[in-house]
Amino acid sequence: GTQSKDELFLFQGAGEAGTGIADLIVAELVMEGMEEAEARKKCWLVDSKGLVVKSRLHELQHHKLKYAHDHAEIKDFLEVVQTLRPSAIIGVSAQPKVFNKAVVDLMCEINARPMIFPLSNPTSKAECTAEEALTWSKGKALFASGSPFDPVTVDGKTHVPGQGNNAYIFPGVGLGCVVVRSKHVTDEMMIIAARELAMQVTQADLDTNCLFPPLADIRRVSARIAVAVAENAYSRGLATALPKPANMLQAIEAAMYDPTYA
Repeated sequence: GTQSKDELFLFQGAGEAGTGIADLIVAELVMEGMEEAEARKKCWLVDSKGLVVKSRLHELQHHKLKYAHDHAEIKDFLEVVQTLRPSAIIGVSAQPKVFNKAVVDLMCEINARPMIFPLSNPTSKAECTAEEALTWSKGKALFASGSPFDPVTVDGKTHVPGQGNNAYIFPGVGLGCVVVRSKHVTDEMMIIAARELAMQVTQADLDTNCLFPPLADIRRVSARIAVAVAENAYSRGLATALPKPANMLQAIEAAMYDPTYA
Protein backbone atom coordinates (compact mmCIF):
# COMPACT_ATOMS: atom_id res chain seq x y z
CA GLY A 1 0.00 0.00 0.00
CA THR A 2 0.90 3.67 -0.08
CA GLN A 3 1.26 6.23 2.68
CA SER A 4 -0.63 9.47 3.23
CA LYS A 5 2.43 11.52 2.34
CA ASP A 6 2.48 9.95 -1.13
CA GLU A 7 -1.11 10.91 -1.98
CA LEU A 8 -2.56 13.96 -3.71
CA PHE A 9 -6.12 14.90 -2.73
CA LEU A 10 -8.40 16.82 -5.10
CA PHE A 11 -11.65 18.22 -3.74
CA GLN A 12 -14.60 18.91 -6.01
CA GLY A 13 -16.20 21.55 -3.85
CA ALA A 14 -14.48 24.20 -1.77
CA GLY A 15 -16.96 24.97 0.96
CA GLU A 16 -16.16 24.64 4.63
CA ALA A 17 -16.89 20.89 4.53
CA GLY A 18 -14.15 20.44 1.95
CA THR A 19 -11.64 22.69 3.65
CA GLY A 20 -12.45 21.06 6.99
CA ILE A 21 -11.56 17.64 5.58
CA ALA A 22 -8.44 19.13 4.01
CA ASP A 23 -7.45 20.66 7.35
CA LEU A 24 -7.61 17.24 9.02
CA ILE A 25 -5.55 15.67 6.22
CA VAL A 26 -2.96 18.39 6.71
CA ALA A 27 -2.99 17.83 10.48
CA GLU A 28 -2.44 14.10 9.97
CA LEU A 29 0.48 14.74 7.60
CA VAL A 30 2.03 17.16 10.09
CA MET A 31 1.69 14.55 12.84
CA GLU A 32 3.54 12.16 10.53
CA GLY A 33 6.41 14.66 10.25
CA MET A 34 5.63 16.77 7.17
CA GLU A 35 5.97 20.56 7.25
CA GLU A 36 2.57 22.28 7.26
CA ALA A 37 3.23 24.28 4.09
CA GLU A 38 4.23 21.12 2.26
CA ALA A 39 1.21 19.25 3.63
CA ARG A 40 -1.17 21.92 2.27
CA LYS A 41 0.25 21.33 -1.20
CA LYS A 42 -1.16 17.81 -0.99
CA CYS A 43 -4.71 19.25 -1.00
CA TRP A 44 -6.24 21.06 -3.98
CA LEU A 45 -9.72 22.51 -4.31
CA VAL A 46 -12.09 23.13 -7.20
CA ASP A 47 -15.00 25.51 -6.70
CA SER A 48 -17.74 26.76 -9.01
CA LYS A 49 -15.21 28.87 -10.94
CA GLY A 50 -12.52 26.23 -11.29
CA LEU A 51 -9.24 25.41 -9.60
CA VAL A 52 -8.53 27.45 -6.48
CA VAL A 53 -5.25 29.23 -7.23
CA LYS A 54 -3.36 32.32 -6.05
CA SER A 55 -4.31 34.44 -9.06
CA ARG A 56 -7.88 34.30 -7.70
CA LEU A 57 -7.06 35.52 -4.18
CA HIS A 58 -9.07 38.72 -4.66
CA GLU A 59 -12.31 36.74 -5.09
CA LEU A 60 -11.82 33.81 -2.73
CA GLN A 61 -13.63 33.35 0.58
CA HIS A 62 -11.43 33.27 3.66
CA HIS A 63 -11.56 29.53 4.22
CA LYS A 64 -10.16 28.83 0.73
CA LEU A 65 -7.14 31.14 0.94
CA LYS A 66 -4.68 28.69 2.52
CA TYR A 67 -5.37 26.19 -0.29
CA ALA A 68 -4.83 28.66 -3.14
CA HIS A 69 -1.64 27.34 -4.74
CA ASP A 70 0.60 28.71 -7.46
CA HIS A 71 -0.87 27.33 -10.68
CA ALA A 72 -2.55 28.41 -13.87
CA GLU A 73 -6.33 28.77 -13.71
CA ILE A 74 -8.29 25.74 -14.94
CA LYS A 75 -12.07 25.67 -15.13
CA ASP A 76 -12.83 22.13 -16.33
CA PHE A 77 -12.69 19.39 -13.68
CA LEU A 78 -11.49 16.71 -16.11
CA GLU A 79 -8.63 18.99 -17.16
CA VAL A 80 -7.76 19.56 -13.50
CA VAL A 81 -7.53 15.80 -12.97
CA GLN A 82 -5.41 15.45 -16.11
CA THR A 83 -3.05 18.21 -14.97
CA LEU A 84 -2.68 17.46 -11.25
CA ARG A 85 -2.94 13.65 -11.48
CA PRO A 86 -4.48 13.13 -8.02
CA SER A 87 -4.68 9.80 -6.26
CA ALA A 88 -7.99 10.74 -4.61
CA ILE A 89 -10.99 12.77 -5.72
CA ILE A 90 -13.33 13.86 -2.95
CA GLY A 91 -16.77 15.18 -3.83
CA VAL A 92 -18.23 17.77 -1.44
CA SER A 93 -19.99 19.98 -3.98
CA ALA A 94 -23.51 18.49 -4.17
CA GLN A 95 -23.06 18.53 -7.96
CA PRO A 96 -24.41 15.20 -9.23
CA LYS A 97 -22.59 13.25 -11.95
CA VAL A 98 -19.47 15.44 -11.95
CA PHE A 99 -17.42 12.25 -11.41
CA ASN A 100 -18.40 10.98 -14.85
CA LYS A 101 -16.99 8.08 -16.86
CA ALA A 102 -14.27 10.21 -18.41
CA VAL A 103 -13.09 11.28 -14.95
CA VAL A 104 -13.17 7.74 -13.55
CA ASP A 105 -11.40 6.34 -16.64
CA LEU A 106 -8.68 8.97 -16.26
CA MET A 107 -8.29 8.25 -12.54
CA CYS A 108 -7.78 4.58 -13.43
CA GLU A 109 -5.10 5.52 -15.98
CA ILE A 110 -3.27 7.55 -13.34
CA ASN A 111 -3.64 5.15 -10.40
CA ALA A 112 -3.70 1.40 -9.91
CA ARG A 113 -6.36 1.84 -7.19
CA PRO A 114 -7.91 5.33 -7.44
CA MET A 115 -9.73 6.71 -4.43
CA ILE A 116 -13.17 7.96 -5.47
CA PHE A 117 -15.17 9.50 -2.64
CA PRO A 118 -18.47 11.17 -3.62
CA LEU A 119 -19.41 12.42 -0.16
CA SER A 120 -22.31 14.73 -1.01
CA ASN A 121 -25.78 14.04 0.39
CA PRO A 122 -28.52 13.14 -0.38
CA THR A 123 -28.07 10.36 -2.93
CA SER A 124 -29.47 12.56 -5.70
CA LYS A 125 -26.58 14.99 -5.12
CA ALA A 126 -23.79 12.39 -5.11
CA GLU A 127 -20.99 13.11 -7.57
CA CYS A 128 -21.38 9.54 -8.82
CA THR A 129 -22.98 6.31 -7.64
CA ALA A 130 -21.22 3.22 -6.36
CA GLU A 131 -22.36 1.27 -9.41
CA GLU A 132 -20.91 3.90 -11.75
CA ALA A 133 -17.54 4.18 -10.00
CA LEU A 134 -17.06 0.43 -9.56
CA THR A 135 -18.36 -0.58 -12.99
CA TRP A 136 -16.41 2.06 -14.90
CA SER A 137 -13.23 1.26 -12.94
CA LYS A 138 -13.79 -2.51 -13.34
CA GLY A 139 -13.66 -2.83 -9.56
CA LYS A 140 -10.36 -0.96 -9.17
CA ALA A 141 -11.80 2.05 -7.35
CA LEU A 142 -11.44 2.43 -3.61
CA PHE A 143 -14.92 3.79 -3.04
CA ALA A 144 -16.64 5.52 -0.14
CA SER A 145 -19.69 7.73 -0.23
CA GLY A 146 -21.73 10.04 1.92
CA SER A 147 -24.96 8.34 0.87
CA PRO A 148 -25.72 4.63 1.28
CA PHE A 149 -25.47 2.42 -1.80
CA ASP A 150 -26.29 -1.23 -2.34
CA PRO A 151 -23.54 -3.79 -3.05
CA VAL A 152 -22.28 -3.87 -6.63
CA THR A 153 -21.16 -6.99 -8.51
CA VAL A 154 -18.39 -6.55 -11.08
CA ASP A 155 -17.02 -9.55 -13.00
CA GLY A 156 -18.48 -11.93 -10.45
CA LYS A 157 -17.05 -10.14 -7.38
CA THR A 158 -19.35 -8.34 -4.96
CA HIS A 159 -18.17 -4.94 -3.73
CA VAL A 160 -19.73 -3.46 -0.58
CA PRO A 161 -19.64 0.36 -0.70
CA GLY A 162 -18.48 1.94 2.54
CA GLN A 163 -20.33 4.95 3.84
CA GLY A 164 -17.97 7.73 4.94
CA ASN A 165 -20.32 8.98 7.62
CA ASN A 166 -19.65 10.88 10.83
CA ALA A 167 -21.76 8.27 12.63
CA TYR A 168 -18.53 6.27 12.87
CA ILE A 169 -16.59 9.08 14.57
CA PHE A 170 -18.77 11.45 16.59
CA PRO A 171 -20.37 8.97 19.06
CA GLY A 172 -17.00 7.54 20.07
CA VAL A 173 -15.33 10.93 20.35
CA GLY A 174 -18.21 12.29 22.41
CA LEU A 175 -18.38 9.23 24.65
CA GLY A 176 -14.66 9.24 25.34
CA CYS A 177 -14.66 12.93 26.20
CA VAL A 178 -17.71 12.64 28.46
CA VAL A 179 -16.41 9.63 30.41
CA VAL A 180 -13.05 11.28 31.19
CA ARG A 181 -14.54 14.80 31.43
CA SER A 182 -12.10 16.20 28.92
CA LYS A 183 -11.59 19.98 29.07
CA HIS A 184 -11.40 20.21 25.27
CA VAL A 185 -12.27 18.26 22.12
CA THR A 186 -9.21 18.65 19.92
CA ASP A 187 -8.39 18.15 16.26
CA GLU A 188 -5.89 15.52 17.37
CA MET A 189 -8.75 13.51 18.87
CA MET A 190 -10.47 13.45 15.48
CA ILE A 191 -7.30 12.06 13.92
CA ILE A 192 -6.87 9.53 16.74
CA ALA A 193 -10.49 8.48 16.19
CA ALA A 194 -9.96 8.09 12.44
CA ARG A 195 -6.87 5.97 13.01
CA GLU A 196 -8.73 3.74 15.46
CA LEU A 197 -11.63 3.41 13.02
CA ALA A 198 -9.19 2.24 10.36
CA MET A 199 -7.87 -0.37 12.79
CA GLN A 200 -11.39 -1.79 13.11
CA VAL A 201 -11.56 -2.63 9.39
CA THR A 202 -11.01 -6.37 9.02
CA GLN A 203 -9.57 -8.40 6.18
CA ALA A 204 -13.09 -9.66 5.55
CA ASP A 205 -14.19 -6.04 5.01
CA LEU A 206 -11.28 -5.40 2.66
CA ASP A 207 -12.05 -8.58 0.72
CA THR A 208 -15.36 -6.97 -0.28
CA ASN A 209 -13.59 -3.69 -1.12
CA CYS A 210 -15.25 -2.02 1.88
CA LEU A 211 -13.17 0.68 3.59
CA PHE A 212 -15.27 0.78 6.77
CA PRO A 213 -16.51 -1.77 9.29
CA PRO A 214 -20.21 -2.68 9.05
CA LEU A 215 -22.58 -0.18 10.66
CA ALA A 216 -24.05 -3.16 12.50
CA ASP A 217 -20.81 -3.13 14.56
CA ILE A 218 -21.12 0.56 15.42
CA ARG A 219 -21.38 0.05 19.19
CA ARG A 220 -18.23 -2.05 19.33
CA VAL A 221 -16.38 0.34 17.03
CA SER A 222 -17.56 3.39 18.99
CA ALA A 223 -16.32 1.84 22.23
CA ARG A 224 -12.84 1.30 20.76
CA ILE A 225 -12.77 4.87 19.43
CA ALA A 226 -13.89 6.19 22.81
CA VAL A 227 -11.03 4.32 24.50
CA ALA A 228 -8.49 5.81 22.09
CA VAL A 229 -9.88 9.32 22.60
CA ALA A 230 -9.95 8.90 26.38
CA GLU A 231 -6.36 7.70 26.46
CA ASN A 232 -5.37 10.72 24.38
CA ALA A 233 -7.17 13.06 26.79
CA TYR A 234 -5.21 11.63 29.72
CA SER A 235 -1.89 11.75 27.86
CA ARG A 236 -2.47 15.41 26.94
CA GLY A 237 -3.53 16.42 30.43
CA LEU A 238 -7.08 17.22 29.34
CA ALA A 239 -8.95 14.59 31.34
CA THR A 240 -10.37 15.73 34.69
CA ALA A 241 -11.97 12.43 35.79
CA LEU A 242 -9.45 11.19 38.35
CA PRO A 243 -8.12 8.72 39.08
CA LYS A 244 -7.76 7.28 35.61
CA PRO A 245 -9.76 4.04 35.24
CA ALA A 246 -7.63 0.93 35.50
CA ASN A 247 -9.63 -0.68 32.69
CA MET A 248 -10.56 2.01 30.18
CA LEU A 249 -12.66 -0.22 27.90
CA GLN A 250 -14.65 -1.43 30.89
CA ALA A 251 -15.26 2.16 32.03
CA ILE A 252 -16.36 3.16 28.52
CA GLU A 253 -18.72 0.22 28.10
CA ALA A 254 -20.26 0.86 31.52
CA ALA A 255 -21.17 4.38 30.39
CA MET A 256 -22.83 3.29 27.14
CA TYR A 257 -26.61 3.44 26.96
CA ASP A 258 -28.24 0.09 26.29
CA PRO A 259 -31.72 0.51 24.76
CA THR A 260 -32.95 -2.86 26.04
CA TYR A 261 -36.03 -3.07 28.20
CA ALA A 262 -37.29 -5.98 30.27
